[in-house]
Parts: sequence; structure tokens; C-alpha cells
Amino acid sequence: MAKKSVRDALRLDEVDLSTLDPAGRPVGPKNKKEAAEDMAATGAELDGLQEALYAENSRAVLLVLQGMDTSGKGGVVRHVLGLVNPQGVRIASFKKPTAAELRHHYLWRIRKVLPEKGRLGAFDRSHYEDVLVPKVERLITAAELRTRYKEINTFERELAESGITLVKCFLHISPEVQKERLLARLDDPKKNWKYNPADIDVRSKWSKYQDAYTQALKNCRDTPWYAIPADRKWYRNWAVSRLLLETLQEMDPKFPPPGYDLEAEKARLINNDPLR
Repeated sequence: MAKKSVRDALRLDEVDLSTLDPAGRPVGPKNKKEAAEDMAATGAELDGLQEALYAENSRAVLLVLQGMDTSGKGGVVRHVLGLVNPQGVRIASFKKPTAAELRHHYLWRIRKVLPEKGRLGAFDRSHYEDVLVPKVERLITAAELRTRYKEINTFERELAESGITLVKCFLHISPEVQKERLLARLDDPKKNWKYNPADIDVRSKWSKYQDAYTQALKNCRDTPWYAIPADRKWYRNWAVSRLLLETLQEMDPKFPPPGYDLEAEKARLINNDPLR
């Protein structure tokens, strides 16, 4: 029997968040030690594939990270994207839209930071902020929300047609673990800067955000979503690293052949003596 891929195991085919275990380990390592060992091997292969993607310079990958506060978006960027050469990576983070950004269509600021050909891009939050927050805060009508879902599906199809492969990850954390992580930020002076009093306001609307995520996941899955159990940081990082690895393995980027006569250039170099 063929080994089940991580993409198959984590693909979100049926959207019912109540059935997803934030501390689950549906596939892969069962402890932190095993995950660390596997990530070392994954990192080596991932680095080689990313270098080939960069050299090939015809396609790109975009990792989309969405999840509640403390679910680990920044941690994934640090521990997973840190496995490859930073020269081939483009990272973008999306905060509350500025006044200038609000004068444009909500996808305007997204399009500005898409990964160029050959790059591995990552969004720490993404265009999905523009259907999650507006739904919870009732900033737009139900009809406008449905329009945005359609626009996002169209946008993501356009990305695929342009050569950008999306890997969309929903980092699923429990409210109990979120509380622990927020308290840790308050207890550790080195983490105080990461705490935002507004996080409690968002947390108080947990059920509304879970509904907003459910609707976004259901309505915007022309490109598949992957549900990442995020209560265990080591498992979360391992899972996303494997998703990227399987994606790049399937893409199978190739180093381009030289655009010159290899043997002639070797001969030129051997016979070249700059001190003569």
C-alpha cells in the first residue's frame, strides 16, 4: 500500500472545523525528536529544489498562511522558510490596510508583493483578511462578501495560470493553547513586544471568527486548503515543510542547460593566465 502523502492527509475536503483536532497528528512523526530529524532531511531536499526553481526562473510558489493570533504564522516563516536560501524567498505580511491602500481595490496591495518567477513566496496573513475581518465586523454586506469570494477564486486561478503554485494553509489552533501563548507573551519581557491588547478583543469574538473562517474555506477552495494542526509547534512546522516539499517535488524544477559552449569555456579558462 502506497504511503499517504501529507497533502492527501491534510487537504481540507470537508469544511467542518468542529471535527478538526488542533492537537492532531494525522500523518508523520509522533514526537518532537522525530519531527526534528525529518525536518533536517526535508530541509536539505527543499533547499535543492528551491535552488533549481530559482535557476529555472519560470515558475513560483506562494505559501499562504492564515490563522488566529498565535497560531504560528511567523513561526512557520522562521522555521520553514529558514530552511532555504533567503535570496530565493519573498515574504510579505499584511496588517490593517492603510489609508492609501483603502483607496484601492483590496487585492491591489496583494498583487504588489506576489513572488517573482523563481521565488518561493510567503504571505503572513493574506487576501483572506479582506473576507474574514469584514464579515466579523460587518464592514460589508452579505452580497459584497459573496462577490469577494468569487473575486478571490478568480484571482487565484489567474495566479495558477501565470505560473504561481499556491499552497494555502489554515493554521488551526485551540482557544486553550492560544490563551497559553498570549499569557507567555505577557510573562516573558522578551515577548512583551509581541503582545497586542487588541488580541483580546479579537479573541472575544472567537466563535464569529470560526464561522468567518468556515465560510472562507468553503467558498474559496478552487485552490485547495490544507488544515494544519497548530497546537503543537513542532508538528505545525513539520507539516508545512512537507507540504512545500511535496509541492516542489511534483513541480520538479530543472536547472537550465548552459547558454554557451561548456567545453570551449573550460578551455578558455584553462588557457587564461591573467598574470601573463
